[in-house]
Amino acid sequence: MKPAPFAYERPRDIASALAAMASSDGVVKIMAGGQSLGPMLNLRLVAPDTIVDITGLAELKHVEVAGNELVIGACVTHADIEDGRVPDVTRGAMQRVASAIAYRAVRNRGTVGGSLSHADPSADWVSTFAALGATLSLRSAKGVRLIAMKDFMLGALESMLQPGEMLEAVRVPVMSASARWGYVKSCRKTGEFAHAIGAVLIDPEAGRARVVIGAVEAAPIIVENAEELFGGRIAGDFKTRFDARVADSLLAKAGMSDAADRHIHVTILRRAVAEAAA
Repeated sequence: MKPAPFAYERPRDIASALAAMASSDGVVKIMAGGQSLGPMLNLRLVAPDTIVDITGLAELKHVEVAGNELVIGACVTHADIEDGRVPDVTRGAMQRVASAIAYRAVRNRGTVGGSLSHADPSADWVSTFAALGATLSLRSAKGVRLIAMKDFMLGALESMLQPGEMLEAVRVPVMSASARWGYVKSCRKTGEFAHAIGAVLIDPEAGRARVVIGAVEAAPIIVENAEELFGGRIAGDFKTRFDARVADSLLAKAGMSDAADRHIHVTILRRAVAEAAA
């Protein structure tokens, strides 16, 4: 199939992009790498009246370390992170995640902002940035607002983005020296979207842990204070203290009724914890 007819805008800067979005009648879609939107257009799963192509906006490819945060422009590609063209404030965590996204051809064009805006529950950055405690910068003609990644997704393919608003940048906190990172996903074959994701950021010295269970057909399950998963406290022996029964209960309460699905997610989460401890 081919896409339904649409108007096409290729703005020169963010201000022009926002103006094009505001002046367009009907449904507007932003295109960055096009790795999700392209197939959806061809299958006519979406039929926007206007596409605003932001691929060439240099402002959205800017990367900098500002204070204790890494600011990543929305049009930075997965390959940019994989290849080390983005400063590493997560001690390799983001680079490892990026290198396992789909295939190299997809990573060359797919963007961080596009992935997050698409809000697929199985997308790697959705769970990764929630676990890392990232904040998103959303821009519209009215100005900029900051949204914590943990609050950004409302459900499958649903987010906090409002009409006339675009994701401008991701702000990732610098990972502390004592923090431990684990990220494991289960795919039926290499390159496919995951059907279970476990992401953990554990700091035994600070006694804190953030746990994300992703690819759950809805917004990820985010446990900000995860002591309950580790027998009530976070310490150096967190691997042996991980309680699979508590994780299973969390999934059941979140509406995952199939015991086999829960078992897969709990197993993947256990492996993420073990990776963090390694």
